[in-house]
Amino acid sequence: MELQHIELNDLKTASINVRKKGGEDVSDLIPSIRSLGILQPLLVRPNCEGFEIIAGQRRFHALTALAEEDPVEPVPCIVMADGDDAKAIEASLAENVARLPMDEIDQFKAFAALIKEGATVEDIAVQFGVTERLVTQRLAIANLYSPILNAYRRDEVDAQSMRVLTMATTKQQKAWWALFKSEDEYAPTGHRLKDWLFGGDAIPASNAIFDVEANKLVLIGDLFGEDSYFADGEAFWNCQNTAIAETAEQFREDGWQSVVIHDVGNRFQSWNYVDVTKEDGGEVHIAVSSNGEVNIHEGVLDRDALRRRQKAEAGDTVKPPKPEITKAMQNYLDLHRHASVRSDVLRNSSAALRLIAAHMLTGSSLWHVRAEPQRVDKKAVAESLAANPAQQRLEAEREAVTAILDCEDVLDIVSIFAKLATLSDEEVTRILAFLMAETLEAHTPLLEHLGQHLETDPMQDWTPDEAFVDLLRDKEVINAMVGEVAGEAAAKGNVTATAKVQKAILKDCISGKRESEIGNWKLRYMAFPMTAYTARGGAGMEIVEGADAA
Repeated sequence: MELQHIELNDLKTASINVRKKGGEDVSDLIPSIRSLGILQPLLVRPNCEGFEIIAGQRRFHALTALAEEDPVEPVPCIVMADGDDAKAIEASLAENVARLPMDEIDQFKAFAALIKEGATVEDIAVQFGVTERLVTQRLAIANLYSPILNAYRRDEVDAQSMRVLTMATTKQQKAWWALFKSEDEYAPTGHRLKDWLFGGDAIPASNAIFDVEANKLVLIGDLFGEDSYFADGEAFWNCQNTAIAETAEQFREDGWQSVVIHDVGNRFQSWNYVDVTKEDGGEVHIAVSSNGEVNIHEGVLDRDALRRRQKAEAGDTVKPPKPEITKAMQNYLDLHRHASVRSDVLRNSSAALRLIAAHMLTGSSLWHVRAEPQRVDKKAVAESLAANPAQQRLEAEREAVTAILDCEDVLDIVSIFAKLATLSDEEVTRILAFLMAETLEAHTPLLEHLGQHLETDPMQDWTPDEAFVDLLRDKEVINAMVGEVAGEAAAKGNVTATAKVQKAILKDCISGKRESEIGNWKLRYMAFPMTAYTARGGAGMEIVEGADAA
């Protein structure tokens, strides 16, 4: 079985249910679900039109009724696999949920206590038989301004407003509380509160961490208050992101080993972190809200990272940090670099003869002789490699050698030798160079050594393409590449933008839609030796000083 969050529209009641068909009267469930959410996941199984409900029809009908008031979030569901016992699963879930405190605040206190004892969100979800999302929602209550939390417990603030306020910064919560307590002003609630917090382009001038006057940005004053707002949201974000990038650089210069800049709107989940000093490897996290407010958290470390460090110090096997490139990207880079080295072997008969001798002495997994298969796992990578001039030169040489040998059909060794005996030494040497290039194995230390020995420059043949950009995953790497191609100002101005937005900038540079340095680009991954953009590196990469600050 598997836990998934499924859209309400993709669920339907089953014609046959392990329980008796649920009734349509769900008035008793609606208040509980409106206040606490779905505690016990629905039990479903796939069908051709989505998922049918095996158990939990009354919860489904209650959610359907609530959806008429406001949109509901995807529904937590246990998706049954073949052979699963529906009644056993339902009994287990019901037993776990029975141990759960039935008040949101009490749930938060119980979960927070377990977090302090070292439990993870996943641990708590398993212990109580609820979803990780529900645990996270309850832990978010920790961010509530105390007067709001107390008012909620007195039923003065409704549950929906309380949940929305957990997404707000402390500054926003205090501003809302002032409106709520005022006799003359209106405090938005429910979905209007979410619009008040996140809707529109209203960015308060007080959220800027740069010199507004020096950057000559236009402000619009509030006629009924003291606040003012930026007239041009795009100009604000360009200046704000530049200031955030410079702030991050200052932290690195001050000795912080890791400075993490979160995407805009990606809230910092404080319960997942513990306080760790700079000297002990603590990090700086910069969180940016949707309205531009910047919150800096110094001296914190993710609980999982702390556990990995403690295990390493205890001598236990620790999973290495995630490399900056994926396996698919590694394959893409290896094949393009391999094509360039083979192309250089074709032009260097002296190196080719020595390579042949080395292979005869030591052997090779391809020395039978078989051509290197150049396996690709994506169509876009195959098309990209086929367009590489180095690869095209090898294909052309294969045709030329075939013509010299006049051996399009398979021949025996005697016939091949008889043909070779008629050729000049120069022609035989050319054939040997081709055969060595054709059988040069990819993804090996020899290839890296040859690239340095022959001073191969893959950038003479490789052209940046969409296949390359699509394979990029690490946001820190992407931002560094934006700086190399589109300029430092573009990189800083988009430092909190999503990876998708920054990859679009790279694609615009490649296509010529944006002025760039693409023609002069020296991609670190295409160098011999390959160098990294971050301190994490990747397979076969050299970590250069300052790579993590790129």
